[in-house]
Amino acid sequence: MTHTWHLASPVQSFVLHAQDSVMPEVIYWGSALGPEEDLEQLAKAHRSGITSGMLDELPPLSLCPERSTGFCGQPGLEAIRLDGTPVSPRFFLSSNAQETPGTLALTFQDEANRLNLNLHFSIDQDTSVLTFQSELTSAEDITLTWLSASALPCPPQTDRMLEFSGRWLGEFQTTKLSFAPGARERTNRTGRTDHSHFPGLVVCSDATVNTCGEAYGFHYGWSGGHTMVAEELPDGRRQVQFGHAKATQGKGKRFKTAPLYAVWSNSGFNGVAKAFQRHARTKIVQQVRPKRPVHYNCWEAVYFNHDLDLLKDIATRASDLGAERFILDDGWFAGRQDDTSSLGDWVIDRCKHPNGLAPLISHVQALGMEFGLWFEPEMISENSDLFRAHPNWVLGPLDQPVGRNQLVLNLARQDVQDYLFEQIEPTLATYDIGYVKWDHNRILPECDATQAISFYKLLDRLRAAFPQVEFESCAAGGARIDFGVLERTQRVWLSDSNDAMERQKIQHNAALFLPASITGSHVGPRKCHTSGRMLDIRFRAWTAAQRHMGFEVDPRELTAEETSVLKTVTSWWKSNRHWMMEADILRLDTSDTAEIAEMHVAEDRSRFVVFSALLSPSAQILPHSLRLTGLDPDRLYSISLVNRSDASVLAQGRCALQHEDLTLSGRALMHQGVLTPWRFPESIWVIEGRQL
Repeated sequence: MTHTWHLASPVQSFVLHAQDSVMPEVIYWGSALGPEEDLEQLAKAHRSGITSGMLDELPPLSLCPERSTGFCGQPGLEAIRLDGTPVSPRFFLSSNAQETPGTLALTFQDEANRLNLNLHFSIDQDTSVLTFQSELTSAEDITLTWLSASALPCPPQTDRMLEFSGRWLGEFQTTKLSFAPGARERTNRTGRTDHSHFPGLVVCSDATVNTCGEAYGFHYGWSGGHTMVAEELPDGRRQVQFGHAKATQGKGKRFKTAPLYAVWSNSGFNGVAKAFQRHARTKIVQQVRPKRPVHYNCWEAVYFNHDLDLLKDIATRASDLGAERFILDDGWFAGRQDDTSSLGDWVIDRCKHPNGLAPLISHVQALGMEFGLWFEPEMISENSDLFRAHPNWVLGPLDQPVGRNQLVLNLARQDVQDYLFEQIEPTLATYDIGYVKWDHNRILPECDATQAISFYKLLDRLRAAFPQVEFESCAAGGARIDFGVLERTQRVWLSDSNDAMERQKIQHNAALFLPASITGSHVGPRKCHTSGRMLDIRFRAWTAAQRHMGFEVDPRELTAEETSVLKTVTSWWKSNRHWMMEADILRLDTSDTAEIAEMHVAEDRSRFVVFSALLSPSAQILPHSLRLTGLDPDRLYSISLVNRSDASVLAQGRCALQHEDLTLSGRALMHQGVLTPWRFPESIWVIEGRQL
């Protein structure tokens, strides 16, 4: 008896096949199949032969590979009984599949080991993103060391993988590696998503670029530690698995993975990016206000110096620049003079704010801005009333190394959860606060899934109590960015670096997963506080305008010219946010290694904007033509250089865009491209296009 299941969207098909009720294999994943396709014939075409030196039957590369079948690669499940005996499961389909359009649920049973495995699959008809999740139940307590959300195959044509790593101030760095015999395993044991281990992977061919080629994208939607396995078996087959970090699931009778999101693309990395961006924007993130307000965050202007008159002055200046939301960052609560004390004591510092936050909030709101506030609830300072009262609430040993002068609270304790809710709730209930910046500034001493689950519970509880409040996920910048936390927040802080040079690279790579509407980007100080680099206001402002725009610059330092430039760019962003925050970010392929370029393209392709940044001196005497993408080839577009007044006196000659608007077809713009004027490094050209 055979079983075949087909999950399909207008873009892609995902086909499973099982023989005799065993664990199914993926027999097809790619371009959407038509109704005339014979899936049984497809299954036959998938069968592979064997040769001498192999087992007499090829072990299946199933959704949960099993060692009991002779499979010698990474299994989908690893566990031991409490007496130390390893569990070697063999699952069989135990009930009829539960199918609805676009969803599939399969239940498997291992009677000998008294295990049940539930596999859940879905495909979104709008975004074409596939979702996989596994749930294991055991009749007796076992120790689980690995459970994969699903094992997914990669065809031999896709022999490269794009990995994501990074560091504080340098998130979303990429490395392209070749598949090789054996397993490439990356395990994040920091207890949070982490700068160094973003839970994503793109499998591609060596020829895949931004705008063309085949690619498979993967993202594990989980805010704790995770493991990624990308393996080439001795017989040449390849698989990718994601799950919670190995050896951290612990003991119990029920275990569940986070969702694994996956997508196939035949339009290069941009196909992956467009699918994930749309899925995050429309299916994952909830309760985003349609009008994304321009932020002002006071952190780099005042740090811990919370003088009311100073804050009012800065708020007034920020409003004049175009800010619509004012965020009071770290330093507002009792005893907080620097980062060595007071975390956990979430009551207002009456020395800094003798009348509470009401005077500042009233001033901010009178300027037409919303008020936001910073918290770091999961952390505790040794120099705090909370620590002195409850040192036993600390996660891990008390003699552990501190990070940023702080320890971590054990959120698995219900009394800790209740305390934090009872500390935060009065502030949000008393004051008109529309936004919370939720920070997390150090790694955990233990990589335990319970901490991440407990964080979700606390945040869910607060969101239920205050549905009008938007939350931002910040973790020393970009150390907690994933679809799990994005189900509960409306914005992420991509990096603590406001260096526009670094931001260009970070934003460019993060766009493979994240839309503009939830990705915060701020105009930093003239001299960057984290790099010491000094950059022109135009470069800083246009870099922030590529995402959800905000400022962190001290407005008192701005010259008249800088103020004028920042107002102009902010006004432009406000005029375009209604469509840009819903647009697809498509990365452009450039022939100049010093250039990073991307397009924001409206979903109906009626308009676009190109940002082309030159990060360092070009090796080319003149710019090469920049090919665009994602346009309607048969329609005409009027294109203009938004910031042509920024052209240098050295940009001479007859480059048309420097002097006039052009009308070109989408086909011409995508094939021939467009020439921009010569420019200095550390500058940006901004090109607008409108369909005629």
